[in-house]
Amino acid sequence: MDASATSLKRIKFGKLKVVRRRLLQRYEHQPFISCLAGFYSCRWKRYQRRRTEPGKCCCKTRECLFFPLLVGAFCFSLVFLYMWGEAKNDYNNFDWYNYGNLGFWFLWSVVLLIVAAILFMYITLLLVLAMCLLAEGQQLYLHWSHKIGTFLVLGFSITALFILFVLWGDQWKTVLLSFQITAPYLHIGAITIMVLLSWPVALHAIRTDKKVVQVIIVGPYLAILLFLFLIPLGMYSPCIREVGTLGPKPALIGHRGAPMLAPENTEMSFQKTIEHGGDGLETDVTISYDGVPFLMHDSTLRRTTNIEEVYPNETAQNAALFSWDTLKELNAGMWFLKDKPFSCMGSLSRADQNQAMNQSIYKLSNFLRLADSQNKLVIFDLYRPPEKHPYRDSWINRTLEVILNESGIKPHLVLWLENDMRPFVQSVAPGFQQTMGNKAPVEDLLMDNIVKLNLAYTEMSSEDIRKYAEANITTNLYVVNEPWLFSLAWCSGAHSVTTNAVHMLKNLSQPLFLMTPQQYNIMWILTDVTSVLLISLIFALHWWRERSFSCCTHDGSTMLESGTYNKFRTELSDMPAVVA
Repeated sequence: MDASATSLKRIKFGKLKVVRRRLLQRYEHQPFISCLAGFYSCRWKRYQRRRTEPGKCCCKTRECLFFPLLVGAFCFSLVFLYMWGEAKNDYNNFDWYNYGNLGFWFLWSVVLLIVAAILFMYITLLLVLAMCLLAEGQQLYLHWSHKIGTFLVLGFSITALFILFVLWGDQWKTVLLSFQITAPYLHIGAITIMVLLSWPVALHAIRTDKKVVQVIIVGPYLAILLFLFLIPLGMYSPCIREVGTLGPKPALIGHRGAPMLAPENTEMSFQKTIEHGGDGLETDVTISYDGVPFLMHDSTLRRTTNIEEVYPNETAQNAALFSWDTLKELNAGMWFLKDKPFSCMGSLSRADQNQAMNQSIYKLSNFLRLADSQNKLVIFDLYRPPEKHPYRDSWINRTLEVILNESGIKPHLVLWLENDMRPFVQSVAPGFQQTMGNKAPVEDLLMDNIVKLNLAYTEMSSEDIRKYAEANITTNLYVVNEPWLFSLAWCSGAHSVTTNAVHMLKNLSQPLFLMTPQQYNIMWILTDVTSVLLISLIFALHWWRERSFSCCTHDGSTMLESGTYNKFRTELSDMPAVVA
Protein backbone atom coordinates (compact mmCIF):
# COMPACT_ATOMS: atom_id res chain seq x y z
CA MET A 1 0.00 0.00 0.00
CA ASP A 2 2.82 2.39 0.91
CA ALA A 3 4.67 1.44 -2.24
CA SER A 4 1.61 2.21 -4.35
CA ALA A 5 1.19 5.65 -2.70
CA THR A 6 4.86 6.45 -3.25
CA SER A 7 4.61 5.47 -6.89
CA LEU A 8 1.57 7.72 -7.35
CA LYS A 9 3.39 10.67 -5.79
CA ARG A 10 6.34 10.14 -8.13
CA ILE A 11 4.00 10.13 -11.14
CA LYS A 12 2.32 13.35 -10.00
CA PHE A 13 5.68 14.98 -9.25
CA GLY A 14 6.96 13.98 -12.68
CA LYS A 15 3.90 15.57 -14.31
CA LEU A 16 4.53 18.73 -12.32
CA LYS A 17 8.13 18.84 -13.57
CA VAL A 18 6.88 18.55 -17.17
CA VAL A 19 4.52 21.50 -16.68
CA ARG A 20 7.26 23.54 -14.99
CA ARG A 21 9.68 22.81 -17.83
CA ARG A 22 7.08 23.91 -20.39
CA LEU A 23 6.45 27.12 -18.48
CA LEU A 24 10.18 27.87 -18.35
CA GLN A 25 10.46 27.22 -22.09
CA ARG A 26 7.56 29.63 -22.67
CA TYR A 27 9.05 32.43 -20.57
CA GLU A 28 12.75 31.73 -20.81
CA HIS A 29 15.08 34.67 -21.30
CA GLN A 30 15.76 35.44 -25.00
CA PRO A 31 18.80 37.74 -25.13
CA PHE A 32 18.93 37.96 -28.94
CA ILE A 33 15.35 39.16 -29.34
CA SER A 34 15.74 41.38 -26.27
CA CYS A 35 18.70 43.12 -27.88
CA LEU A 36 16.89 43.49 -31.21
CA ALA A 37 13.78 44.98 -29.64
CA GLY A 38 15.84 47.06 -27.22
CA PHE A 39 17.90 48.77 -29.89
CA TYR A 40 15.01 49.14 -32.34
CA SER A 41 12.12 49.96 -30.02
CA CYS A 42 13.81 50.72 -26.67
CA ARG A 43 11.69 47.87 -25.28
CA TRP A 44 14.02 45.70 -23.25
CA LYS A 45 11.46 43.71 -21.23
CA ARG A 46 9.63 40.69 -22.53
CA TYR A 47 6.10 41.84 -21.60
CA GLN A 48 6.63 44.94 -23.77
CA ARG A 49 7.00 42.82 -26.92
CA ARG A 50 4.46 40.93 -28.99
CA ARG A 51 4.82 38.17 -31.50
CA THR A 52 3.08 38.42 -34.83
CA GLU A 53 0.14 36.06 -34.88
CA PRO A 54 -0.20 33.80 -37.94
CA GLY A 55 -2.19 35.54 -40.62
CA LYS A 56 -1.85 38.95 -38.99
CA CYS A 57 0.11 42.05 -40.05
CA CYS A 58 3.65 42.43 -38.73
CA CYS A 59 2.90 45.79 -37.13
CA LYS A 60 0.25 48.39 -36.47
CA THR A 61 -1.07 50.69 -39.19
CA ARG A 62 1.11 53.63 -38.15
CA GLU A 63 4.23 51.48 -38.19
CA CYS A 64 3.23 50.05 -41.57
CA LEU A 65 3.05 53.57 -42.95
CA PHE A 66 6.41 54.55 -41.48
CA PHE A 67 8.34 51.46 -42.60
CA PRO A 68 8.49 52.61 -46.28
CA LEU A 69 10.07 55.85 -45.03
CA LEU A 70 12.77 53.79 -43.32
CA VAL A 71 13.38 51.87 -46.54
CA GLY A 72 13.37 55.14 -48.52
CA ALA A 73 15.90 56.72 -46.15
CA PHE A 74 18.13 53.67 -46.63
CA CYS A 75 17.88 53.87 -50.42
CA PHE A 76 18.54 57.62 -50.65
CA SER A 77 21.44 57.46 -48.20
CA LEU A 78 22.90 54.52 -50.13
CA VAL A 79 22.63 56.42 -53.44
CA PHE A 80 24.28 59.50 -51.97
CA LEU A 81 27.06 57.54 -50.27
CA TYR A 82 27.80 55.60 -53.46
CA MET A 83 27.75 58.75 -55.57
CA TRP A 84 29.96 60.71 -53.20
CA GLY A 85 32.33 57.77 -52.80
CA GLU A 86 32.77 57.55 -56.56
CA ALA A 87 33.23 61.34 -56.70
CA LYS A 88 36.52 61.02 -54.81
CA ASN A 89 38.32 61.60 -58.10
CA ASP A 90 37.07 65.22 -58.01
CA TYR A 91 37.26 66.06 -54.31
CA ASN A 92 39.92 68.68 -54.97
CA ASN A 93 37.60 70.48 -57.40
CA PHE A 94 34.82 70.45 -54.79
CA ASP A 95 37.12 71.89 -52.12
CA TRP A 96 38.42 74.48 -54.57
CA TYR A 97 34.83 75.54 -55.34
CA ASN A 98 34.11 75.98 -51.64
CA TYR A 99 37.35 77.91 -51.21
CA GLY A 100 36.21 80.37 -53.84
CA ASN A 101 32.95 80.95 -51.96
CA LEU A 102 34.13 80.78 -48.35
CA GLY A 103 37.58 82.32 -48.63
CA PHE A 104 39.46 79.62 -46.70
CA TRP A 105 40.66 76.12 -47.54
CA PHE A 106 39.20 73.07 -45.82
CA LEU A 107 38.66 69.44 -46.83
CA TRP A 108 34.87 69.72 -46.95
CA SER A 109 34.74 66.74 -49.30
CA VAL A 110 36.14 64.38 -46.66
CA VAL A 111 33.81 65.76 -43.98
CA LEU A 112 30.82 65.17 -46.26
CA LEU A 113 31.99 61.62 -46.94
CA ILE A 114 32.30 60.86 -43.20
CA VAL A 115 28.85 62.30 -42.45
CA ALA A 116 27.30 60.33 -45.32
CA ALA A 117 28.96 57.11 -44.10
CA ILE A 118 27.79 57.61 -40.49
CA LEU A 119 24.19 58.34 -41.52
CA PHE A 120 24.14 55.36 -43.86
CA MET A 121 25.46 53.00 -41.18
CA TYR A 122 22.86 54.30 -38.73
CA ILE A 123 19.91 53.80 -41.07
CA THR A 124 21.29 50.44 -42.21
CA LEU A 125 21.47 49.28 -38.59
CA LEU A 126 17.82 50.19 -38.07
CA LEU A 127 16.80 48.34 -41.21
CA VAL A 128 18.81 45.25 -40.25
CA LEU A 129 17.21 45.27 -36.79
CA ALA A 130 13.78 45.50 -38.40
CA MET A 131 14.52 42.58 -40.73
CA CYS A 132 15.80 40.47 -37.84
CA LEU A 133 12.69 41.23 -35.78
CA LEU A 134 10.51 40.27 -38.71
CA ALA A 135 12.53 37.08 -39.17
CA GLU A 136 11.86 36.24 -35.50
CA GLY A 137 8.14 36.88 -35.93
CA GLN A 138 8.13 39.97 -33.71
CA GLN A 139 5.91 43.01 -34.21
CA LEU A 140 7.69 46.21 -35.25
CA TYR A 141 7.64 49.37 -33.20
CA LEU A 142 10.27 52.00 -34.00
CA HIS A 143 11.08 54.32 -31.12
CA TRP A 144 10.24 58.00 -31.65
CA SER A 145 13.91 59.03 -31.43
CA HIS A 146 14.76 56.68 -34.30
CA LYS A 147 11.85 58.08 -36.28
CA ILE A 148 13.32 61.56 -35.92
CA GLY A 149 16.71 60.17 -36.97
CA THR A 150 15.12 58.54 -40.02
CA PHE A 151 13.58 61.85 -41.08
CA LEU A 152 16.98 63.57 -40.64
CA VAL A 153 18.76 60.98 -42.77
CA LEU A 154 16.06 61.15 -45.45
CA GLY A 155 16.09 64.96 -45.49
CA PHE A 156 19.87 65.20 -45.56
CA SER A 157 20.25 62.67 -48.38
CA ILE A 158 17.56 64.19 -50.59
CA THR A 159 18.86 67.74 -50.01
CA ALA A 160 22.46 66.75 -50.71
CA LEU A 161 21.51 64.91 -53.90
CA PHE A 162 19.45 67.87 -55.09
CA ILE A 163 22.23 70.41 -54.41
CA LEU A 164 24.82 68.27 -56.18
CA PHE A 165 22.46 67.77 -59.10
CA VAL A 166 22.03 71.54 -59.46
CA LEU A 167 25.61 72.67 -58.79
CA TRP A 168 27.59 69.66 -59.97
CA GLY A 169 25.45 67.84 -62.49
CA ASP A 170 28.41 66.32 -64.34
CA GLN A 171 29.11 64.14 -61.33
CA TRP A 172 26.19 61.94 -62.32
CA LYS A 173 28.17 61.07 -65.45
CA THR A 174 30.89 59.78 -63.15
CA VAL A 175 28.34 57.55 -61.42
CA LEU A 176 27.21 56.13 -64.77
CA LEU A 177 30.84 55.49 -65.73
CA SER A 178 31.46 53.74 -62.42
CA PHE A 179 28.71 51.23 -63.20
CA GLN A 180 30.86 49.95 -66.07
CA ILE A 181 33.38 48.87 -63.42
CA THR A 182 31.27 48.07 -60.35
CA ALA A 183 28.09 46.65 -61.93
CA PRO A 184 29.21 42.97 -61.82
CA TYR A 185 29.99 43.30 -58.11
CA LEU A 186 26.91 45.37 -57.31
CA HIS A 187 24.90 42.58 -58.92
CA ILE A 188 26.39 40.01 -56.55
CA GLY A 189 25.73 42.30 -53.59
CA ALA A 190 22.10 42.82 -54.61
CA ILE A 191 21.53 39.07 -55.01
CA THR A 192 23.04 38.49 -51.56
CA ILE A 193 20.63 41.00 -50.01
CA MET A 194 17.69 39.29 -51.71
CA VAL A 195 18.78 35.94 -50.27
CA LEU A 196 18.86 37.46 -46.77
CA LEU A 197 15.45 39.07 -47.28
CA SER A 198 13.96 35.74 -48.30
CA TRP A 199 13.86 34.65 -44.64
CA PRO A 200 11.34 37.26 -43.36
CA VAL A 201 9.48 37.21 -46.71
CA ALA A 202 9.01 33.44 -46.55
CA LEU A 203 8.08 33.54 -42.86
CA HIS A 204 5.27 36.08 -43.24
CA ALA A 205 4.08 34.82 -46.64
CA ILE A 206 3.63 31.25 -45.40
CA ARG A 207 2.11 32.31 -42.07
CA THR A 208 -0.64 34.40 -43.61
CA ASP A 209 -3.90 32.66 -44.41
CA LYS A 210 -4.99 35.05 -47.18
CA LYS A 211 -3.93 34.44 -50.75
CA VAL A 212 -4.10 38.14 -51.60
CA VAL A 213 -1.67 39.01 -48.83
CA GLN A 214 0.66 36.23 -49.96
CA VAL A 215 0.68 37.64 -53.48
CA ILE A 216 1.35 41.16 -52.15
CA ILE A 217 4.33 39.89 -50.14
CA VAL A 218 5.86 37.42 -52.58
CA GLY A 219 4.95 39.09 -55.91
CA PRO A 220 7.19 42.19 -55.69
CA TYR A 221 9.98 40.10 -54.16
CA LEU A 222 10.00 37.64 -57.06
CA ALA A 223 9.70 40.46 -59.61
CA ILE A 224 12.78 42.22 -58.21
CA LEU A 225 14.64 38.91 -58.02
CA LEU A 226 13.85 38.09 -61.66
CA PHE A 227 14.97 41.57 -62.70
CA LEU A 228 18.30 41.09 -60.92
CA PHE A 229 18.75 37.69 -62.55
CA LEU A 230 18.33 39.19 -66.03
CA ILE A 231 20.47 42.33 -65.52
CA PRO A 232 23.75 40.67 -66.65
CA LEU A 233 22.25 40.06 -70.09
CA GLY A 234 22.31 43.81 -70.79
CA MET A 235 25.44 44.69 -68.85
CA TYR A 236 28.44 46.27 -70.61
CA SER A 237 31.94 46.92 -69.38
CA PRO A 238 35.04 47.54 -71.52
CA CYS A 239 37.03 45.70 -68.84
CA ILE A 240 35.19 42.46 -69.70
CA ARG A 241 37.16 41.47 -72.78
CA GLU A 242 38.98 38.60 -74.41
CA VAL A 243 42.61 37.89 -73.57
CA GLY A 244 45.02 39.78 -75.83
CA THR A 245 42.60 42.55 -76.83
CA LEU A 246 43.70 45.07 -74.19
CA GLY A 247 45.57 48.07 -75.57
CA PRO A 248 48.78 49.61 -74.18
CA LYS A 249 48.76 51.43 -70.86
CA PRO A 250 47.84 55.12 -71.26
CA ALA A 251 50.64 57.64 -70.92
CA LEU A 252 50.59 59.72 -67.73
CA ILE A 253 50.65 63.51 -67.88
CA GLY A 254 51.19 65.29 -64.56
CA HIS A 255 48.35 67.75 -63.87
CA ARG A 256 50.17 70.89 -62.69
CA GLY A 257 53.00 68.50 -61.96
CA ALA A 258 52.53 66.22 -58.98
CA PRO A 259 50.23 68.30 -56.73
CA MET A 260 49.87 65.52 -54.18
CA LEU A 261 53.62 65.55 -53.59
CA ALA A 262 54.56 69.20 -54.06
CA PRO A 263 52.99 72.66 -54.52
CA GLU A 264 51.18 72.77 -57.85
CA ASN A 265 52.74 74.52 -60.86
CA THR A 266 56.15 74.83 -59.20
CA GLU A 267 59.51 73.49 -60.28
CA MET A 268 59.44 70.94 -57.46
CA SER A 269 56.05 69.64 -58.62
CA PHE A 270 57.23 69.00 -62.17
CA GLN A 271 60.45 67.42 -60.96
CA LYS A 272 58.41 65.00 -58.85
CA THR A 273 56.41 64.05 -61.93
CA ILE A 274 59.59 63.32 -63.82
CA GLU A 275 61.03 61.33 -60.90
CA HIS A 276 57.96 59.07 -60.84
CA GLY A 277 58.06 58.37 -64.55
CA GLY A 278 55.46 60.76 -65.91
CA ASP A 279 55.30 60.99 -69.71
CA GLY A 280 54.20 64.61 -69.91
CA LEU A 281 53.54 67.82 -67.99
CA GLU A 282 50.37 69.90 -67.87
CA THR A 283 50.07 73.47 -66.58
CA ASP A 284 48.24 76.80 -66.83
CA VAL A 285 49.81 79.91 -68.31
CA THR A 286 49.09 83.55 -67.43
CA ILE A 287 50.95 86.63 -68.74
CA SER A 288 52.22 89.22 -66.28
CA TYR A 289 51.61 92.93 -66.76
CA ASP A 290 55.08 93.36 -68.27
CA GLY A 291 54.72 90.41 -70.66
CA VAL A 292 56.31 87.48 -68.84
CA PRO A 293 54.31 84.23 -69.19
CA PHE A 294 54.19 82.38 -65.83
CA LEU A 295 52.37 79.39 -64.38
CA MET A 296 49.21 80.05 -62.37
CA HIS A 297 45.87 78.27 -62.37
CA ASP A 298 43.70 80.67 -60.35
CA SER A 299 42.75 84.14 -61.50
CA THR A 300 44.12 85.52 -58.20
CA LEU A 301 47.22 84.77 -56.13
CA ARG A 302 45.38 84.25 -52.85
CA ARG A 303 45.25 80.45 -52.70
CA THR A 304 48.73 79.43 -53.84
CA THR A 305 50.99 82.29 -52.67
CA ASN A 306 51.61 84.45 -49.61
CA ILE A 307 50.04 87.52 -51.24
CA GLU A 308 47.91 88.13 -48.11
CA GLU A 309 51.06 88.62 -46.05
CA VAL A 310 53.00 90.74 -48.54
CA TYR A 311 50.23 92.74 -50.22
CA PRO A 312 47.08 92.26 -48.07
CA ASN A 313 45.15 94.93 -49.97
CA GLU A 314 45.67 93.29 -53.37
CA THR A 315 44.56 89.72 -52.73
CA ALA A 316 41.54 90.05 -55.02
CA GLN A 317 43.51 91.56 -57.93
CA ASN A 318 43.94 89.51 -61.08
CA ALA A 319 47.29 87.72 -61.17
CA ALA A 320 47.99 89.06 -64.67
CA LEU A 321 48.00 92.64 -63.36
CA PHE A 322 51.18 92.15 -61.34
CA SER A 323 54.65 92.70 -62.78
CA TRP A 324 57.12 89.83 -62.90
CA ASP A 325 59.41 91.58 -60.41
CA THR A 326 56.57 91.45 -57.88
CA LEU A 327 55.51 87.90 -58.74
CA LYS A 328 58.94 86.32 -58.46
CA GLU A 329 59.31 87.53 -54.86
CA LEU A 330 56.20 85.71 -53.66
CA ASN A 331 56.38 82.35 -51.91
CA ALA A 332 54.45 79.64 -53.76
CA GLY A 333 55.00 76.71 -51.40
CA MET A 334 54.09 77.56 -47.82
CA TRP A 335 50.35 77.24 -48.52
CA PHE A 336 50.87 73.60 -49.53
CA LEU A 337 52.24 72.63 -46.13
CA LYS A 338 49.59 74.65 -44.33
CA ASP A 339 46.42 73.68 -46.22
CA LYS A 340 47.27 70.12 -47.33
CA PRO A 341 45.02 70.28 -50.42
CA PHE A 342 44.61 66.50 -50.81
CA SER A 343 43.32 64.06 -48.22
CA CYS A 344 45.66 61.30 -49.45
CA MET A 345 48.86 63.35 -49.50
CA GLY A 346 50.73 61.42 -46.84
CA SER A 347 53.64 62.85 -44.93
CA LEU A 348 56.56 64.60 -46.62
CA SER A 349 60.17 64.01 -45.73
CA ARG A 350 62.06 66.80 -44.01
CA ALA A 351 63.97 67.49 -47.22
CA ASP A 352 60.74 67.74 -49.24
CA GLN A 353 59.21 70.07 -46.66
CA ASN A 354 62.21 72.38 -46.82
CA GLN A 355 62.15 72.32 -50.61
CA ALA A 356 58.39 73.03 -50.72
CA MET A 357 58.77 75.98 -48.34
CA ASN A 358 61.15 77.69 -50.76
CA GLN A 359 59.17 77.34 -53.99
CA SER A 360 58.40 80.44 -56.06
CA ILE A 361 56.21 81.18 -59.07
CA TYR A 362 57.58 79.39 -62.13
CA LYS A 363 58.21 81.05 -65.50
CA LEU A 364 56.93 79.41 -68.66
CA SER A 365 60.37 79.53 -70.26
CA ASN A 366 61.95 77.62 -67.36
CA PHE A 367 59.12 75.10 -67.42
CA LEU A 368 59.66 74.44 -71.14
CA ARG A 369 63.42 74.06 -70.70
CA LEU A 370 62.87 71.47 -67.98
CA ALA A 371 60.44 69.51 -70.17
CA ASP A 372 62.79 69.68 -73.16
CA SER A 373 65.75 68.44 -71.12
CA GLN A 374 63.73 65.39 -70.05
CA ASN A 375 62.00 64.93 -73.42
CA LYS A 376 58.53 65.30 -71.90
CA LEU A 377 55.34 66.38 -73.66
CA VAL A 378 53.79 69.65 -72.51
CA ILE A 379 50.18 70.81 -72.67
CA PHE A 380 48.80 73.97 -71.10
CA ASP A 381 45.72 76.12 -70.80
CA LEU A 382 46.54 79.65 -71.96
CA TYR A 383 44.58 82.40 -70.18
CA ARG A 384 43.84 85.61 -71.99
CA PRO A 385 44.75 88.69 -69.90
CA PRO A 386 41.92 90.92 -68.61
CA GLU A 387 40.86 94.16 -70.26
CA LYS A 388 43.32 97.10 -70.19
CA HIS A 389 46.19 94.63 -70.00
CA PRO A 390 49.08 95.58 -72.36
CA TYR A 391 49.09 92.08 -73.87
CA ARG A 392 45.34 91.67 -74.07
CA ASP A 393 45.43 91.36 -77.88
CA SER A 394 48.92 89.94 -78.33
CA TRP A 395 48.86 87.19 -75.70
CA ILE A 396 49.24 84.35 -78.20
CA ASN A 397 52.08 86.08 -80.04
CA ARG A 398 53.93 86.69 -76.79
CA THR A 399 53.51 83.07 -75.75
CA LEU A 400 54.78 81.84 -79.11
CA GLU A 401 57.84 84.06 -78.75
CA VAL A 402 58.73 82.40 -75.47
CA ILE A 403 58.15 78.89 -76.82
CA LEU A 404 60.00 79.30 -80.10
CA ASN A 405 62.73 81.80 -79.24
CA GLU A 406 63.43 81.69 -75.51
CA SER A 407 62.85 78.10 -74.38
CA GLY A 408 64.38 76.09 -77.23
CA ILE A 409 61.94 73.22 -76.72
CA LYS A 410 61.48 70.77 -79.58
CA PRO A 411 58.21 71.67 -81.37
CA HIS A 412 56.83 68.13 -81.43
CA LEU A 413 56.79 68.08 -77.62
CA VAL A 414 54.22 70.89 -77.52
CA LEU A 415 50.53 69.91 -77.54
CA TRP A 416 48.94 73.19 -78.64
CA LEU A 417 45.47 73.43 -77.10
CA GLU A 418 44.39 77.05 -77.54
CA ASN A 419 41.81 77.32 -80.34
CA ASP A 420 42.11 81.07 -81.04
CA MET A 421 44.31 81.93 -84.02
CA ARG A 422 44.97 78.23 -84.68
CA PRO A 423 45.73 78.72 -88.42
CA PHE A 424 48.28 81.41 -87.52
CA VAL A 425 49.91 79.14 -84.93
CA GLN A 426 50.12 76.31 -87.47
CA SER A 427 51.85 78.59 -89.96
CA VAL A 428 54.35 79.87 -87.38
CA ALA A 429 54.96 76.54 -85.61
CA PRO A 430 54.04 73.67 -87.93
CA GLY A 431 55.78 71.19 -85.64
CA PHE A 432 53.30 71.62 -82.78
CA GLN A 433 50.85 68.77 -82.17
CA GLN A 434 47.50 70.47 -82.69
CA THR A 435 45.10 69.47 -79.91
CA MET A 436 41.37 70.08 -79.65
CA GLY A 437 39.49 70.41 -76.36
CA ASN A 438 36.12 69.04 -77.50
CA LYS A 439 34.65 66.34 -79.70
CA ALA A 440 33.95 67.10 -83.36
CA PRO A 441 33.35 65.17 -86.58
CA VAL A 442 36.45 63.39 -87.80
CA GLU A 443 36.39 65.31 -91.10
CA ASP A 444 36.50 68.67 -89.32
CA LEU A 445 39.36 67.56 -87.09
CA LEU A 446 41.43 66.34 -90.02
CA MET A 447 40.78 69.58 -91.86
CA ASP A 448 42.24 71.52 -88.90
CA ASN A 449 45.21 69.11 -88.66
CA ILE A 450 44.13 67.94 -85.20
CA VAL A 451 46.14 64.96 -83.99
CA LYS A 452 44.93 64.73 -80.37
CA LEU A 453 41.75 65.34 -78.39
CA ASN A 454 41.93 66.61 -74.81
CA LEU A 455 38.60 65.62 -73.20
CA ALA A 456 37.11 65.59 -69.73
CA TYR A 457 36.93 62.02 -68.47
CA THR A 458 33.13 62.31 -68.24
CA GLU A 459 33.09 62.28 -72.06
CA MET A 460 34.83 58.90 -72.11
CA SER A 461 33.48 56.56 -74.75
CA SER A 462 35.31 53.50 -76.02
CA GLU A 463 33.40 53.72 -79.30
CA ASP A 464 34.42 57.35 -79.91
CA ILE A 465 38.01 56.69 -78.87
CA ARG A 466 38.19 53.82 -81.34
CA LYS A 467 36.60 55.93 -84.09
CA TYR A 468 39.12 58.75 -83.62
CA ALA A 469 42.02 56.30 -83.37
CA GLU A 470 41.14 54.90 -86.79
CA ALA A 471 41.76 58.43 -88.14
CA ASN A 472 45.12 58.62 -86.27
CA ILE A 473 43.68 61.01 -83.68
CA THR A 474 44.68 60.06 -80.14
CA THR A 475 42.67 60.86 -77.01
CA ASN A 476 43.79 62.32 -73.70
CA LEU A 477 41.39 62.31 -70.72
CA TYR A 478 41.55 64.68 -67.75
CA VAL A 479 41.67 64.68 -64.73
CA VAL A 480 41.93 60.98 -63.84
CA ASN A 481 43.17 60.26 -60.30
CA GLU A 482 41.41 57.13 -59.03
CA PRO A 483 42.71 53.67 -60.02
CA TRP A 484 39.22 52.46 -61.01
CA LEU A 485 38.76 55.42 -63.35
CA PHE A 486 42.23 54.97 -64.83
CA SER A 487 41.44 51.27 -65.34
CA LEU A 488 38.26 52.21 -67.20
CA ALA A 489 40.19 54.68 -69.38
CA TRP A 490 42.77 51.98 -70.10
CA CYS A 491 40.12 49.43 -71.08
CA SER A 492 38.32 52.05 -73.20
CA GLY A 493 41.47 52.61 -75.27
CA ALA A 494 42.55 56.10 -74.09
CA HIS A 495 46.08 56.92 -75.20
CA SER A 496 46.95 59.18 -72.25
CA VAL A 497 45.45 60.72 -69.14
CA THR A 498 46.14 63.88 -67.19
CA THR A 499 46.40 63.04 -63.51
CA ASN A 500 47.29 64.37 -60.07
CA ALA A 501 48.49 60.89 -59.05
CA VAL A 502 51.31 59.89 -61.39
CA HIS A 503 53.10 58.26 -58.44
CA MET A 504 50.13 55.92 -57.81
CA LEU A 505 48.94 55.11 -61.33
CA LYS A 506 52.46 54.36 -62.52
CA ASN A 507 52.45 51.23 -60.35
CA LEU A 508 49.36 49.68 -61.99
CA SER A 509 50.47 46.79 -64.17
CA GLN A 510 46.98 45.99 -65.47
CA PRO A 511 43.48 47.44 -65.14
CA LEU A 512 41.50 46.68 -62.02
CA PHE A 513 38.42 44.43 -62.44
CA LEU A 514 39.75 43.04 -65.74
CA MET A 515 38.13 39.69 -66.65
CA THR A 516 37.20 37.63 -69.68
CA PRO A 517 33.57 37.14 -70.79
CA GLN A 518 33.83 33.46 -69.82
CA GLN A 519 34.93 34.35 -66.29
CA TYR A 520 32.09 36.82 -65.93
CA ASN A 521 29.49 34.35 -67.23
CA ILE A 522 30.64 31.76 -64.72
CA MET A 523 30.51 34.34 -61.94
CA TRP A 524 26.97 35.56 -62.51
CA ILE A 525 25.47 32.16 -63.42
CA LEU A 526 27.01 30.61 -60.31
CA THR A 527 25.66 33.50 -58.22
CA ASP A 528 22.14 33.15 -59.64
CA VAL A 529 22.01 29.35 -59.29
CA THR A 530 23.34 29.45 -55.73
CA SER A 531 20.82 32.14 -54.75
CA VAL A 532 17.91 30.17 -56.25
CA LEU A 533 18.90 27.08 -54.26
CA LEU A 534 19.26 29.03 -51.01
CA ILE A 535 15.98 30.91 -51.45
CA SER A 536 14.14 27.69 -52.30
CA LEU A 537 15.63 26.02 -49.24
CA ILE A 538 14.55 28.89 -46.99
CA PHE A 539 10.98 28.85 -48.30
CA ALA A 540 10.84 25.05 -47.92
CA LEU A 541 12.16 25.27 -44.36
CA HIS A 542 9.49 27.79 -43.34
CA TRP A 543 6.78 25.73 -45.01
CA TRP A 544 7.90 22.63 -43.12
CA ARG A 545 8.07 24.49 -39.79
CA GLU A 546 4.59 25.99 -40.20
CA ARG A 547 3.19 22.61 -41.27
CA SER A 548 4.70 20.95 -38.19
CA PHE A 549 3.32 23.73 -35.98
CA SER A 550 -0.13 23.25 -37.48
CA CYS A 551 0.00 19.52 -36.77
CA CYS A 552 1.04 20.18 -33.16
CA THR A 553 -1.78 22.69 -32.77
CA HIS A 554 -4.28 20.15 -34.09
CA ASP A 555 -3.04 17.48 -31.67
CA GLY A 556 -3.31 19.95 -28.80
CA SER A 557 -6.87 20.78 -29.75
CA THR A 558 -7.76 17.08 -29.84
CA MET A 559 -6.30 16.58 -26.40
CA LEU A 560 -8.36 19.48 -25.03
CA GLU A 561 -11.53 18.16 -26.65
CA SER A 562 -11.01 14.67 -25.18
CA GLY A 563 -10.72 16.03 -21.68
CA THR A 564 -7.19 14.76 -21.13
CA TYR A 565 -5.94 18.25 -20.41
CA ASN A 566 -8.73 18.95 -17.91
CA LYS A 567 -8.07 15.68 -16.15
CA PHE A 568 -4.38 16.48 -16.01
CA ARG A 569 -5.10 19.93 -14.54
CA THR A 570 -7.43 18.38 -11.92
CA GLU A 571 -4.74 15.97 -10.87
CA LEU A 572 -2.29 18.79 -10.44
CA SER A 573 -4.74 20.79 -8.34
CA ASP A 574 -5.11 17.83 -5.98
CA MET A 575 -1.35 17.58 -5.46
CA PRO A 576 0.28 19.17 -2.42
CA ALA A 577 2.41 22.27 -3.02
CA VAL A 578 5.95 21.43 -4.08
CA VAL A 579 8.83 23.83 -3.69
CA ALA A 580 10.84 23.98 -6.88
